[in-house]
Amino acid sequence: MMTLDKFEEATEAVKKVILRTKLIYSDYFSDISGNKVYLKPENMQFTGAYKVRGAYYKISTLSPKEREKGLITASAGNHAQGVAYAAKLYHAKAIIVMPSTTPLIKVNRTKSYGAEVILHGNVYDEACQYAYQLAEEKGYTFIHPFNDEVIATGQGTIAMEIFKDLPTVDMILVPVGGGGLLAGVAALAKQLNPNIKIIGVEPAGAACMKESLKAGHVLTLPHVDTIADGTAVKTPGDVVFPIIQKYVDEIITVEDHELIVNFLDMMENHKMVVENSGLLTVAALKHLKCKDKKIVSVLSGGNMDIITVSSIVQHGLIQRGRVFTVSVLLPDRPGELVNVASIIAKAQGNVIRLDHNQFVSINRNSAVELTITMETFGHEHKEQIVQALIDHGYSPKICQPNKLY
Repeated sequence: MMTLDKFEEATEAVKKVILRTKLIYSDYFSDISGNKVYLKPENMQFTGAYKVRGAYYKISTLSPKEREKGLITASAGNHAQGVAYAAKLYHAKAIIVMPSTTPLIKVNRTKSYGAEVILHGNVYDEACQYAYQLAEEKGYTFIHPFNDEVIATGQGTIAMEIFKDLPTVDMILVPVGGGGLLAGVAALAKQLNPNIKIIGVEPAGAACMKESLKAGHVLTLPHVDTIADGTAVKTPGDVVFPIIQKYVDEIITVEDHELIVNFLDMMENHKMVVENSGLLTVAALKHLKCKDKKIVSVLSGGNMDIITVSSIVQHGLIQRGRVFTVSVLLPDRPGELVNVASIIAKAQGNVIRLDHNQFVSINRNSAVELTITMETFGHEHKEQIVQALIDHGYSPKICQPNKLY
């Protein structure tokens, strides 16, 4: 199935529905990794993710009768939108089963394409099992999000575009959930250049592909725990697994806290919103041991709800030392608040929030607790402010804010 002819066929087919996402050279990620890093911004697709490629190509290969039965799939969000959008173009009914934890923006956008959305289960695997059950009961045509060679071939069209933009690419980093994207990109890339390195990147809390490759067969994780909801998969696809075994060079795992700070990096340096699963490949750059290589990081999607964006920004600022909270006990006398504010101002700290509590103690020498959340330039600047308070006779205590605003 996954021959050069099929990849070329898929590339022509998906041109009808995709944005041709050209590579973006990243000075920032190149500098921190010591390599020449290019971003493949699939977060800029009309549906917000690469998944429309495989979904549209798969549906285009179905017979009219198969489409008339109605199409059903399970998805954490991005494949859902791809299937819903493609089904709408073919005037086919689409039923999408999504985990109950799916971000609201993905649910609403899927509905906006005319699909019927059913929320079931806490993770993708539970939603998928229910979708299979409905397909059997109702006679729907099931469109798997990753465990299908036709789907994987559609996703592999990303590699075709990468090679057209950068024929001398040395390495491609690909996010991994169930394995469809990785299988498609790896199969095509290795056929075009057997010497290229293909590396899959998983969240450490859902490393089903790495564990399966280690075991030599597909296995199911007992549970998954990651903020990268698009790759929160317990069991990789058994159809695409042999392809990954054959073509993929390595699987890297990254922790959730790495995704949080890379979200800030992406927003500040490239002005792009990339969802947590899409950030796996830039977070993995620091784990590479190579230098001076031409590397493409696939940014798989950008579908995030505003509440999640807000939370990640706040946590990222705290992790980077750009925002911190400190409390000090003050004598209960006029002018102490002004003194502390003056010390912080001279150290160039920017106060975001202040809480002045006069009732923490009956000892008037330390009767007022002043809690200040402020913006700084980073950890070094934060320590300078703390030291300035100490130098003026205070005993500051650093604490984590519950929220920034």
